[in-house]
Amino acid sequence: MNLTAEQHAVVAHERGHARVAAVAGAGKTTTMVARVLHLLAQGVPARRILVLMFNRAAREDFTSKLAALAPAGQALPEVRTFHSIGHRLTQSLTRWGRLAPRELLADWQRERLLRQAAMRALETAEESAREAALEPERLEALSHFCELVKAEMMPPATLYDRLDFGPDTGHFIDAFEQLESLLEQHGQMTYADLLYRPLRCLEGDSAVRNRVQGFLDHVIVDEYQDINEAQQRLLAVLAGRQADVMVVGDANQCIYEWRGARPDYMLERFTASFGAASDYPLSATFRHGHALALSANHAISANRRRPDQLCVAAPGNPLTSIDTGQGGGRLIEELTNWQRGGRSLVQACILVRSWSLSVSVQLQLLRAGIPFRLSRDDRFVFRLPLVQALAGYLRLAREPRLLQDPGHLLLLLSQPTPFVARERLQRLALRLAESQRWPERHDPLLAGLKPMQRRNLKRRWELLCELPRLAALPPARLLELIVERLDAEKVLKRAAARREKGEEDVRLLDVLIEQADELVQAPEDFIDLLHRPVENRTDGVLITTVHGAKGLEWPWVALWGANEEDFPHYSRDNPLDDERLEEERRLFYVAITRARERLLMLHDGGEHRPSRFIAESAWEDGNRVARALRDGTTTAVEVGSPELVARYLAASGATLPLASARQASAIAASSREGVDDLYTPGQRVLHEVFGAGEIVLVEGNPSNPVIEVRFTNAGRRRLIARRAPLKRLQGEPMP
Repeated sequence: MNLTAEQHAVVAHERGHARVAAVAGAGKTTTMVARVLHLLAQGVPARRILVLMFNRAAREDFTSKLAALAPAGQALPEVRTFHSIGHRLTQSLTRWGRLAPRELLADWQRERLLRQAAMRALETAEESAREAALEPERLEALSHFCELVKAEMMPPATLYDRLDFGPDTGHFIDAFEQLESLLEQHGQMTYADLLYRPLRCLEGDSAVRNRVQGFLDHVIVDEYQDINEAQQRLLAVLAGRQADVMVVGDANQCIYEWRGARPDYMLERFTASFGAASDYPLSATFRHGHALALSANHAISANRRRPDQLCVAAPGNPLTSIDTGQGGGRLIEELTNWQRGGRSLVQACILVRSWSLSVSVQLQLLRAGIPFRLSRDDRFVFRLPLVQALAGYLRLAREPRLLQDPGHLLLLLSQPTPFVARERLQRLALRLAESQRWPERHDPLLAGLKPMQRRNLKRRWELLCELPRLAALPPARLLELIVERLDAEKVLKRAAARREKGEEDVRLLDVLIEQADELVQAPEDFIDLLHRPVENRTDGVLITTVHGAKGLEWPWVALWGANEEDFPHYSRDNPLDDERLEEERRLFYVAITRARERLLMLHDGGEHRPSRFIAESAWEDGNRVARALRDGTTTAVEVGSPELVARYLAASGATLPLASARQASAIAASSREGVDDLYTPGQRVLHEVFGAGEIVLVEGNPSNPVIEVRFTNAGRRRLIARRAPLKRLQGEPMP
């Protein structure tokens, strides 16, 4: 097994705890396999070693590699996930009479118990509040809250106060206790209970804790940056005072904060829990070339809470190229060129920050006839309930007969939610389809509805009746009108139990309207796209979220939706704080480090500004340095951060003359007088978000004009000169 010097150091670690900081693509699985084989060769019994992996797929991959490299007949240690260890402990504690026997909930049972718990918690609440609590997304948020209470090992009231679950979720605290009571009553448990129940038992009973400790000499933990409080405390119990613990991970890739992970575990909590540890870096990536390694280092450098470690491309890696672009046309062009070069779409992946942003990608690929597949079948555009409803509104405008279809009416009455029970909506849809009239005020069908619910449903019916008269409107304008009349943005934000989910649904509305506007000349084609049933194509390009891509890699990667407010994700109602910005930056770091040969970062253009992360990545500097290293140039290479690049070159054993980029000598507009203070066409400027550009038009007051700038990566923009974060650059006009 060929190992680097850094990997050898990890494998040969002697005694005591160890913390291994492994960058993306560092070959940590290979290193961990070699470590286990080394321990076995040193005479450590296999039964005294435990390897903990993050999920089942990682466990299976590790186990197969270990078995393939181990000597014939060699006994091998257990390779487990945390939950499989928890399951075994649960079984043992049940046999010993310390835990009552329970069975894992099936999905349908989980929903039933969640509904019961919510209704018990809202027993004295108004009917509208009870109906709203039974909305599928609200129940899913309640389930997430209950699981997170157990992952964080925290009282539900404390956790609820710490997190933002949005309006109409105050019952979550009591619902947790109600759910616990129901689980005990029915002898059932959730997936989180596989850790929560045995851990509470072990921490509360020293006798039983002593009974499970002392059987291990070595514990090796993969993806340690993704650990949560319950897993950390279970690890401490398993290791006891005897076992040496080696953890492997990358704090820069901690992206599961929403389920309890924190970069602190890798940075500080490990030594706080286990004591002094030897630190080992795995800094060489075997995934991509210098350009992407440098861009990744630049991208993460703005985070304060990060390891002081560079990612360095190993010798022989691909010469990865990076580029940016705008819109679906560029995406289709790149994918077409990839295929023309003899490459398969299976080798390509399109990453999105959230699933709502995938809708525009799906529609673009459908229009271009490019096959694709999704990592989640339920995210196909035509399967999304909100998309189905909006497409249904457009269809009704062109097919008035659908007013007599109860199923179609039910769809339109249900989305966006009117906070009315589905059973009542079904009866109402049937009546409306038959009578084509709104029920009288005292009709039993409306009994029990609050005045606001009645008004909203009646307005929705009036809109449905009006739509056929609006059929001539372009789809984008018609969608805007529908969204406005339904007050859809407000409804979606209220319906979502988590602020981010509500904002994602609102963004989906924007995406659909933008896509409809692109097909303004072919409205029927747009409606057809929304309805077209699509299945995963095994020969297609993969579309997945950045979270879903963790631990994976592809030769060709496009990051779609690299816009401000989309990535990093924020809004006027949900502004970024320092902690969330660092979390978003880690997510961006994970996204761009999935590529091996080609990375394309795409923004929407128009009203959407390119993401600040594009500029932070200094991708042009990365490309420039990589080309210079390849060509063996002897002329100075201009870069924006000479110190970081110089440190990178030293770490990679390369030398290259560097010069500070032209922005270092930019003329500050506010500090000069006379001709130097004037903005003129042909002048080069640098914008903090849009990057480098050239002034093409100057209008108005010469000392504070309106200028039009042609940016390399952001197209043309009109700016008020003095208000824009601009620096003027010396040098020739851009080509």
